[in-house]
Amino acid sequence: MVAKINRGASLYGAVIYNQQKVNESTARIISGNRMIADVTGNPEQVMRNTLWAFENYLLANRNTEKPVLHISLNPSVDDRLTDSQFADLAREYMQRMGYGDQPYIVYIHEDIGRRHIHIVSTCVNEKGEKIDDAYEWNRSMKACRELERKFGLKQVEDKRRELLEPYLKKADYQNGDVKQQVSNILKSVFSTYRFQSFGEYSALLSCFNIEAKQVRGEFEGTPYNGIVYTMTDNTGKPVCTPIKSSLIGKRFGYEGLEKRIGYNTREYKNKKRQPKIRNEIALAMHGCRGNREDFIRLLNGRGIDVVFRENGEGRIYGATFIDHRNREVYNGSRLGKEFSANAFERLFNNPGNIPNLDAPMPDTGLQSGFSSDMESAIEQAFGIFNLEANGPDPQEEALARRLQRKKKKKRRSRGIS
Repeated sequence: MVAKINRGASLYGAVIYNQQKVNESTARIISGNRMIADVTGNPEQVMRNTLWAFENYLLANRNTEKPVLHISLNPSVDDRLTDSQFADLAREYMQRMGYGDQPYIVYIHEDIGRRHIHIVSTCVNEKGEKIDDAYEWNRSMKACRELERKFGLKQVEDKRRELLEPYLKKADYQNGDVKQQVSNILKSVFSTYRFQSFGEYSALLSCFNIEAKQVRGEFEGTPYNGIVYTMTDNTGKPVCTPIKSSLIGKRFGYEGLEKRIGYNTREYKNKKRQPKIRNEIALAMHGCRGNREDFIRLLNGRGIDVVFRENGEGRIYGATFIDHRNREVYNGSRLGKEFSANAFERLFNNPGNIPNLDAPMPDTGLQSGFSSDMESAIEQAFGIFNLEANGPDPQEEALARRLQRKKKKKRRSRGIS
């Protein structure tokens, strides 16, 4: 079970968030403490009763800037609890955290694949004093482990992944609330997958029916860069108007994405990560016998998606592999030339040149998935992002390689090894 504790200044905001879910029939009130017991009436009455229960506490508040608690308790997707058990779970958690005598209301949410509860309360007592929250994170972790054992809940090794897992599914326009669906998927992808270029990021999102595009322009003489997101159907066709990244979150915009790519790249270098899927791809290349559909099917069976980028004539000019088991994304060229676009163009049209299994990684600094200093300088010259959301332009890549060779030659002429 994962517990998430948020603090805020607006009681109304926390209550209205949950009440809207109730009005949409995706949430229900299952219990309350130190408040009017009849919480099944009309929405306006529920709001009044709830706000009234907290009024004296908030009026007595002395110096606490954020007196409102909004807690979510998230059991595993495999756990099955009744409403009564969820109510008991909330009560025991609040007691262990020191909020057992506070007024609070418990909502059960059923708007995603995993049922979970939200608790709205306050962290100031009747005297207006803040309830001690020292070592709150450690105490919350301890409470979760104790309650997992008491209620027979699944003890999850990777808590963060378990919390985000329900959102890692294809967006569906028919489910409505397009912006929220896109937002949930972006947050999950950002937190769980490692990618090192905009092309890899874009290919990854396409697996979840989301298209990411870079936009560039000029406003009052000042150039700007931005990212827009669009939900697509299963064929990749847009089904809604583009959503600006600023409407979802700053970290999903150009600068935020640039920082994330930089972080992932440094992590690959520092930990000297080795791609775990090279042999899997090579096996699929051997097993498909030059048939593209069979190649995709064999990879899917191993938890790997592949996104091919093609020009107007149908020629493959890029391939990106998404390893869903290890949450890693690789352009084929980063795995080695035997997995480049040209290799797959030959495989599907002239299946004779198939890579050997256990072939060594090319000794170009790509073993760690990281560009050398020289390559980084070239990358900065062209920008981390490609103008085309569907992948790098072949002419641009050719120019980058020429610049790279010239830079090597120049360094040697200066006597720099």
